[in-house]
Amino acid sequence: MISKYDHKIEQIKEEITSLLKNIKNASEISLHAFETRDLKGFKEAQEMLGNIAVSGDIIDNEIIKTFALFGPEARELRSLVAYLKMTNEIVRIGESIKKYAKRMKEHLSSDCNLTPLNSTIIQLHKSTINALVYILECFTNLPQCNIEEYHAKIMVEESKNDDLFSILEKEIMGLIIVERDLSIEYVNVLGTLRKLERSCDRSVNIAHLMMYAKNGGQLSQYS
Repeated sequence: MISKYDHKIEQIKEEITSLLKNIKNASEISLHAFETRDLKGFKEAQEMLGNIAVSGDIIDNEIIKTFALFGPEARELRSLVAYLKMTNEIVRIGESIKKYAKRMKEHLSSDCNLTPLNSTIIQLHKSTINALVYILECFTNLPQCNIEEYHAKIMVEESKNDDLFSILEKEIMGLIIVERDLSIEYVNVLGTLRKLERSCDRSVNIAHLMMYAKNGGQLSQYS
């Protein structure tokens, strides 16, 4: 029979998984909205993530209660610490995707011509989603997951994401030179796209925490 502690841990893991799935789905919807220029899709993505911070707080409170009620052993304590820190990173990814959806909707309604950037933006967004997918695949089966393999996959996506963002920086600077009257708007577009770039960075942080939860050691060795 499963213990009360194990039941609580499974409940926490399910809540974290649900949060990750919601963020991934919202990110996919906002990507489709950009590809099809369906502004309603951006609103749908925003609404899906409307209570992301509240959801994160609920999970954190459950983790803290588990600390207090069960006095976990060292290995169990390690996992709870990792989950507590993971929730913060997950919520920040969700907030970034929500802001991306809100701002991109505004950019597409402005005078900015984002058509020359389409391909690179789509690739940037897909690499962010890929990193989230890898996290989900590994986290939902963490005891059997080859964490080193998934960690490497997420690192590849993050490296690709950085390269794509650098390309977008150069492309947007070129547009600013040609369309000086819209320079502020294009700078804002770059700030919006940075939300995707930072989301991928945070996915790497989550991968580090999963490594720590499974293999132990010191948190600093995975950063």
